[in-house]
Amino acid sequence: MKLAKDSTAWVSVPMFLTAALAVAGNWYMSAEALAGFVFMIFVFMIFFHRDPDRLPRGEGMLSPADGKIIQATPQKITIFMSPSNVHVNRAPLDGVVRDIEYRKGTHLPAFMGRACKNQQNRMHLETDDGDMELRQITGTLVREIVCYVGPGDQVSRGERIGMIRFGSRVEVSIPSGYSLQVGLGDKVRAGETVVAVRSS
Repeated sequence: MKLAKDSTAWVSVPMFLTAALAVAGNWYMSAEALAGFVFMIFVFMIFFHRDPDRLPRGEGMLSPADGKIIQATPQKITIFMSPSNVHVNRAPLDGVVRDIEYRKGTHLPAFMGRACKNQQNRMHLETDDGDMELRQITGTLVREIVCYVGPGDQVSRGERIGMIRFGSRVEVSIPSGYSLQVGLGDKVRAGETVVAVRSS
């Protein structure tokens, strides 16, 4: 299974700790029980940091994240990512990263409307169809944003651009001239689901 970039430490630490506790379990019964618990954490870390390859299902603007649409307007969509979703984010369209702005903020659960004020990265992309903004917003736990790209980088539609740990949301603006193809409650997949297409 392919793992997300920069996730080695998150997976290897519980793996080695499980092995150490399993060995200690030969002398201490409590260590053996603890090894089972840490092993479950290890399995979860592998599951959480999985990074499957994706192909677009059609032409148009792609979803930047896996999850559920919790806000959908002609100007913007918001995607809630639960711990069970793939947390790697992808570029919705071909473009150039103009700048990335980090903002401190609150740490509310990511599914709440007020979570738009949480800690976040605001990525501004220049595309052939106009400028767009993508916001990586943290949730309550861990609250770490990983960004794979920087200002001046050229990104391709569907390319991996970062990830968020552990429970989060992504907001992305819709360029003028595009028609929304998703609605509230829809499930989407990063780099695969077409969320908007050019109006004819």
